[in-house]
Order: sequence, then structure tokens, then C-alpha cells
Amino acid sequence: MTTTIRGGQLARLLGQWHSLPGRHRSPDYAALAAAVRGLLSDGRLPLGVRLPAERELAEALAVSRTTVSAAYRTLRETGHLNSRRGAGSWTTLPHGHRVATSGLWAAGDDHDMIDLGVAASAAPDELVPAARAAADDLPRYLGSAGYHPTGLMELRDAVAAGYRARGVATSAEQILITAGTQQALDLVLRLSVPAGSPVLVEAPTYPNALAALAARRARINTHGLDAETGWDGEMLLGALRQTRPRLSYVIPEFHNPTGHLMSADLRERLAATAHSTGTELVVDESWVDLALEGEPMPPPVAVFDRHSRVVSIGGMSKGYWGGLRIGWVRAAAPLVQRLAAIRVGVDMASPVLEQLVAVRLLDQAPQVLGERRARLRERRDVLAAALRRLLPEWSFVLPRGGASLWAELDGPISSALARAAEDVGVRLAPGPRFGLDGTLERFLRLPFTLPAEDLTEAVRRIASVRHDLDRASVPSWRTPSVIA
Repeated sequence: MTTTIRGGQLARLLGQWHSLPGRHRSPDYAALAAAVRGLLSDGRLPLGVRLPAERELAEALAVSRTTVSAAYRTLRETGHLNSRRGAGSWTTLPHGHRVATSGLWAAGDDHDMIDLGVAASAAPDELVPAARAAADDLPRYLGSAGYHPTGLMELRDAVAAGYRARGVATSAEQILITAGTQQALDLVLRLSVPAGSPVLVEAPTYPNALAALAARRARINTHGLDAETGWDGEMLLGALRQTRPRLSYVIPEFHNPTGHLMSADLRERLAATAHSTGTELVVDESWVDLALEGEPMPPPVAVFDRHSRVVSIGGMSKGYWGGLRIGWVRAAAPLVQRLAAIRVGVDMASPVLEQLVAVRLLDQAPQVLGERRARLRERRDVLAAALRRLLPEWSFVLPRGGASLWAELDGPISSALARAAEDVGVRLAPGPRFGLDGTLERFLRLPFTLPAEDLTEAVRRIASVRHDLDRASVPSWRTPSVIA
């Protein structure tokens, strides 16, 4: 069935398209067409959607129908729109590009691009030796069918030990091993969020979490984080009491994308309020291993869970390597069994060899994570210094952990800047990717996972297109990107 977007909905997604830098140098129709292409390029406007009729969109945008007609014609010429007389116009992409639920995917990697869209590090040196050692461990499992829906017991033991070291009493029976943190979230949502259920998330938040919630057809409510101070406790708890959501998804450790760390006091109040409102708390701990300043970490939210309302998810993508698809769920043992039953209908079990590699790496966690933190701390400081030198009009709070900083720009230019940066070989994740309604145009997530020289060069290129943005021509189609 074809999805239709109404004029008012598209107008909200487009936001302040008419006031972006460079807009006054382009005709109205060209600026409108460029804004629609921008929505397609970062995944906020899906493919195969029927756009509103010209008259309807013209009324919603308070422009002439001629402007909309010319914009649609331009989009057809660039391959972003297919039209049939009397039937309507549908979004598409040129050159056979395809779309996935988490955004747009290119046919292959572009090795000439400095990719700041992905906040993940290269593999550690310990990975290959761990894989060789895991291969030696594999014969112990070859006599079985190889299906372990809840995960290998030795890996579940290792993950449970990590929680106990953080102060949370945890047994292996409370751990479910998954194919990455994203699958952990997906399984929890399959079990806990019927279609149409209200959920509460932070704004901004992780884009792929929003994609997973959209796939469950959840009714998403948001609680805003301040760019400088993070969570407003009273507003967060008030939103829980007012909306009484079925589920709330939070990232308390080095929040993605802002980098903020939730206080212990708010964690305790959050768990208590979730119990009083009947809300299941899904706590994403993807970044918990990446504290960069050596300071004591607040206790996990699960420490304050007295009524089995907290489900913790995590994995090895950020601390170790994204190519090692190992994640987990920590929850009450009966819930783990229910999740495992759902998981069998998805992919049966995680690969045995990858789980054995994970066991070996977790056994070397102090060394692996120590080196990872030191490298990220150095690169964070290089990125911050380059931004202060080349883009002093931008502001940001230096994150105490994680792998990215959340920069506030000198205008609502995030999407326009991302499109311009592609021309000089830099891929960016514009602020609106981290929200629901096309806002956050004043913000940009900048990871510091690449080598220092790449970060410095990327900022130099971004600064060059920022200063030239007023003179930029209408942007052409660019390779789509993955946000992670």
C-alpha cells in the first residue's frame, strides 16, 4: 500500500527551508527541490511516498503553485521523483540507490570520504589473536547443533560478571546474547510495544532506535535534553507521569549524541517514577565502557530497580568493534526466556565462533578498553582544538566519555552544511537525523573515532564550505550514508 504524506506533514519536515544560507541566491523552486532532496538523502523522507498535490503543498508552504510545480519538475529531472498524470508523484532515488529502515545505504564504501556519520572505532589489535584462540575453542561445540538461543553459557557468565563488577547482582540466567545492541532493542520492542503504544524517548536520541520504534508503529513522545546541561529531571519525570508510556528508552551513559552522563540521583528517581507509572525502562548502555576522564561512574539504573521495570541493553560495538555483532539484554530471568522465544523466530541464535571471540576479548577488557579510552581522549581533544580554531562561532560541551560531541552551530544550517560537505569529501550526520520532526537544524554530531589527522582535515573542509555556503550552488545528488 502506498503511503501518502500530507502537505502540512511535509511542511513540518522541510522546516525553515526558505531561510537556509544560500537560499536568497537561489530561486524559490530550486531551494524547495534542494530541501526535499536533503530529506531523502538523510532518510527523513522515505522512498515510495506519494507527495502532496501541488496545490496542497503550495498552501501549506504559503508559496505559489508555480513554485511547487517547478520544484517537482526539478526533482523529476534529478531522479528523485516519479510522476504519473492523474495519479500523483512518488519519491525515488537516482542510479538505483536503495533504502533501509535505518536510513540510506550506498552500494559500497567510499574510501575517499572522511566519514563522520559513524561513531564507531576500528578493531583493536587484540581482535585477531582473540579470533585465533576462539577457533581453538570451537571444537568443544562442534558435536552439537550449534543453536543457543540465549547464548553460550560462558559468554553469559562473562557479561553477568561485568554487571556484578558495576554493583548489580546478576546471574547468567538474566543475560540474553543477541546479534548486536540493535537486535537487543528490537527484541524488547517486539515483546513490550504493541502497535500504537505510547513510548517516551529523549530528544535528540539515537536514530536507529527511532527507526526501530517506527517499525513497531509506536506513538513516540519526546523529552528534550539541553545541549549544555543534559536532562532536566523535573521535566523528564513530569513527562513520564503525564504520558504514562508503555516503555521509555534512555541512554544515561554518555548519551548519543550529546555525550551527557546522567546523575545517580536522577537514575534513582527515574526508576521509581517508572514503577509508579507502569513504564518499562529500556536503558541503552552502549557507551558505558568509554569513560574518558577516569572519574567514578554513577551506578547503573538497574541498581535502583526494585520491581523488574528496568531492561538493560548493551554490546561490544562501541568499546570493541562494530563488526563483532555481539550484544545482550540484562533483565529478569523469566523475561529473558520470553525474549529468547521471540528471538528463535528471528534468527535462532548468535554465531558460536563470534561468541567465543567475545569471551576472549572480555577477558582482556582492561587492556583493550584502556587503549581505546586513551586513543579516544586524544582524538577528542584534537577535534575540539580544531573546532575552536577554525569554527569559533560554534559551541559545544567537551564530553567526558563516549565517542562524539554535539556541536551547536551558528545558524539552522545542519542539513545544508551536510549536503555541502559531501562536495569536499566529508560525510556528516545532520542534527535532524537525531530527532522526529525536522528540528535540531542548529546541531551536528561530530564523532572523534577517526585518526587525528583525518579529524583536523575534516574540520578544515567543513570550515571552508561553511564560510562559502552563501555562495554555494544548488546541490546535486550525493551518495547516501549510514548513521551509527
